Amino acid sequence: MYYIGIDLGTSAVKLLLMSGDGTIENTVTKEYPLYFPHSGWSEQQPEDWWDAVCSGLPELLDGFNREEVAGISFGGQMHGLVILDDEDNVIRPAILWNDGRTGKQTDYLNCDIGKAALSEYTANIAFAGFTAPKILWVKENEPENFDRIQKIMLPKDYIAYMLTGVFSCDYSDASGMLLLDVKNKCWSDEMIRICGIKKEMLPTLYESYEVTGKIKPELAKRFGIPLSCVIAAGAGDNAAAAVGTGTVGEGQCNISLGTSGTIFVSSSEFGVDPNNALHAFAHADGHYHLMGCMLSAASCNKWWMDDILGTQEYEKEQSKIKDLGDNHVFFLPYLMGERSPHNNPDARGTFIGLTMDTTREDMTQAVLEGVAFAIRDSFEVAKSLGNQIDRTKICGGGAKSPLWREIIANVLNIKVDILESEEGPGMGGAILAAVACGEYPTVEDACAKIVKVVDTVEPNPDTAAKYEEKYHKFVKIYPTVKDLFSELL
Repeated sequence: MYYIGIDLGTSAVKLLLMSGDGTIENTVTKEYPLYFPHSGWSEQQPEDWWDAVCSGLPELLDGFNREEVAGISFGGQMHGLVILDDEDNVIRPAILWNDGRTGKQTDYLNCDIGKAALSEYTANIAFAGFTAPKILWVKENEPENFDRIQKIMLPKDYIAYMLTGVFSCDYSDASGMLLLDVKNKCWSDEMIRICGIKKEMLPTLYESYEVTGKIKPELAKRFGIPLSCVIAAGAGDNAAAAVGTGTVGEGQCNISLGTSGTIFVSSSEFGVDPNNALHAFAHADGHYHLMGCMLSAASCNKWWMDDILGTQEYEKEQSKIKDLGDNHVFFLPYLMGERSPHNNPDARGTFIGLTMDTTREDMTQAVLEGVAFAIRDSFEVAKSLGNQIDRTKICGGGAKSPLWREIIANVLNIKVDILESEEGPGMGGAILAAVACGEYPTVEDACAKIVKVVDTVEPNPDTAAKYEEKYHKFVKIYPTVKDLFSELL
């Protein structure tokens, strides 16, 4: 049998076809536009996501027996606000995870409602990218749109709704809305009241591997997929990527170098960082995880290469970098503001340490190192909570760079495991579909049989020592320039 994973990303949807034994049979990528109507805003049209899925599925299944497609599931960009009216029309463009317009609403939630109350209600505090502040922003700035709301959903759940007609969401993705009581896995009545919405506007909740419905008959006919094809709830992109990398069960770690960057620590038990620097979310394996998320990771390198250096030759640029740990240039990777651990939408990207002998290679290296140092910020918080982390998996577009993997291993001074197949959320979605169909009894069983480590990058003691010294300099930069950022806006 075949299983489809749909990874609804920020720049494109990636569709993956997996056979029951975990073999990746085919992948297709379809891009769509990203809009920045104002400084700090980030939006997309949900209809563009659906069009991309519909054009990608026939290509994905070309040459395969479509009657053997047993299940479909998802990994999706988190936190985005998708709102529908009483006729299921999209009311306005989706406000995305990396949108920074909700500073006022975030401050209201954290300061007026209070971080302690939010943590009690949801296990988290408000961040500018979360969904609840976006709802408050629409209520305050677009009251005519707010009054039309009948359904509130996340990006991947819009695709699931279009496929099935079932209004659903999974616990991992719902955890990032600031509307879910994460510990008890139910919608928070307090947050519903604070946002001025009704519970019926929110979807039915499922575990990521649970069946939510079956494909609509007209779509089954259109794509040649059997009517028996089930749809599983899926997961937020980071939880789905964790499944795709086998980061399930107790104490496993995964680092994602995608558009955003994350460090993800799985746990069999619910737990909360007392300072709320890390997110406490439900996991796609049915348990929980802690996660630190930076808003710009591989996107920093893309910006530097494409927009500043004007080159697509990433490998060539990185091949010139030889002396790790000796760079005198530092880079703060806050091009879209920052989430973990600073929670500051006003933060901005910053180079410091430039001299007349600074080279192109120094600045390229500083960008890669800056992302690694920022990931270590969250890594240190996770360690302070008693997590013993001596190795990590790695995924995302940035993980394809051998140099960046080496930098990560030495900055964090841990082993970095390289996977045979690095398909992140798409692979995770396909695995969840396979579990939903009974191909495997649990997510952990599926990961144990499907995910394979083929290489490990080990830190070099001398290089790690140099980066230890550099990291302690890096952590002094943000507090020093923090107050300037709001003045520069």
